[in-house]
Amino acid sequence: MNFTKSIILPFVLLGVNLPSVAADLVETYHAAQGQDSVFAAARSTQQAGKEKLPQGRSTLLPTLNITANSTYNNNEIKYNEPGVPYPSGPSRFLNHGAAITLVQPIYRQNNWQVYSESELQVAQTDAQFKSAEQDLIIRAAQAYFDVLAAQDAVNLTSAQKTAIAEQLAQAKRNFEVGSATITDTLEAQARYDLTSSLSIDALSNLEIKERAYQQLTNALPKNLKPVGASLKLEVPQPADVEKWVAEAQLGNLQLAVAQAGAELADKEVDRNRGGHYPTLDLVGSYGKNKIIPQGAGTFLNGNNALDTDQMTSYIGVQLNIPLLQGGLIQSKTREAEANRDRANAELESARRNVDLQTRQAYIGVVNGRSQVMALEQALKSSEKLLEASKLGQEVGVRTNLDVLNAQQQLYSTRRDLYLAKYNYLISRLKLKASTGNLAEDELAVVNQSLN
Repeated sequence: MNFTKSIILPFVLLGVNLPSVAADLVETYHAAQGQDSVFAAARSTQQAGKEKLPQGRSTLLPTLNITANSTYNNNEIKYNEPGVPYPSGPSRFLNHGAAITLVQPIYRQNNWQVYSESELQVAQTDAQFKSAEQDLIIRAAQAYFDVLAAQDAVNLTSAQKTAIAEQLAQAKRNFEVGSATITDTLEAQARYDLTSSLSIDALSNLEIKERAYQQLTNALPKNLKPVGASLKLEVPQPADVEKWVAEAQLGNLQLAVAQAGAELADKEVDRNRGGHYPTLDLVGSYGKNKIIPQGAGTFLNGNNALDTDQMTSYIGVQLNIPLLQGGLIQSKTREAEANRDRANAELESARRNVDLQTRQAYIGVVNGRSQVMALEQALKSSEKLLEASKLGQEVGVRTNLDVLNAQQQLYSTRRDLYLAKYNYLISRLKLKASTGNLAEDELAVVNQSLN
């Protein structure tokens, strides 16, 4: 057994979790699928929504009920007029009964509307869940890149602080030997103090971004893979924003949810108007009553109270015509019409939002690509500027402040380049989501850009 295995094995046997290998985007997404509470709620909402269809179908199917009763009866009849041929006296008996009743709707306009609405409700919840899946992909990528950006800021401020410390030490030495003024020292000291403050802020921001990642995945990020040199800066295909907008108007999931909501609101108007419509049902029943006399007594017909069994059954159709309900139907119809207007307004708002979001995502990809390329060139120029400034300082044609400014420009450019890459990748995902086509395979393509 080699040394590495001898170290790892005891931890494995003890069940201790070892540090995970470098996490990537796909692993982060999979962790979020199992741990994110927002996505879990969306999944439960979809499962609940699927039950709308059997509930709506049930209104068209027969209902079967069994009823049973047991009563004690005490009837006392007394005739005050003489010569009445009917007996008088108490009649006490137990009555045990049971019946089974069947009702099959034949025509109920409201029931058909409820069933039709249930199909739309299922389609709406499915679209909502697919939208939640896409949203989870974007949120996972955003949390991932936010942590990377925060780590970049910490590393860059740390490196900048080290470089400024070297400049400060050099300025102090030059001042001591009389080859520089105190101004160079003060400039370097001020820049060092400012960078120290920025370093503290960067550490605080990193803590916040890591906790946001933890909220999504229920785990702190470890060894996240950075974006590497394999990043491909591609233009959207097709390279026409109007085609992307047209596709988004057809496939966007949030728009599909709003469209289903508008159709549901329209059907609600028809359903409430149907409160005035007649209903026709097929009804049937079979029942049995058992009468058990309790002591002496007779019934109204003069017969003795005997232990008897009574069976009844019937089958037929039942018509119900609503005539007056105190204005309830009219009020509910007006309410449904107002809700329909609201749903149509929300649908139009969703269309406009989809148009705007698609254009923003498209511009984010196109301009983001150009920005990354420009910043890569700017980074090369900044590196050359810093080298030239240091060389110029050595020969006396550049000051300490020139070097400090060149360093600041270099680190700012590098930070902006990292952010531009992250924003470009996020915009790619958002552009796919705008058309309803964002899935894990697209996340896997972005994941290939990581080292």
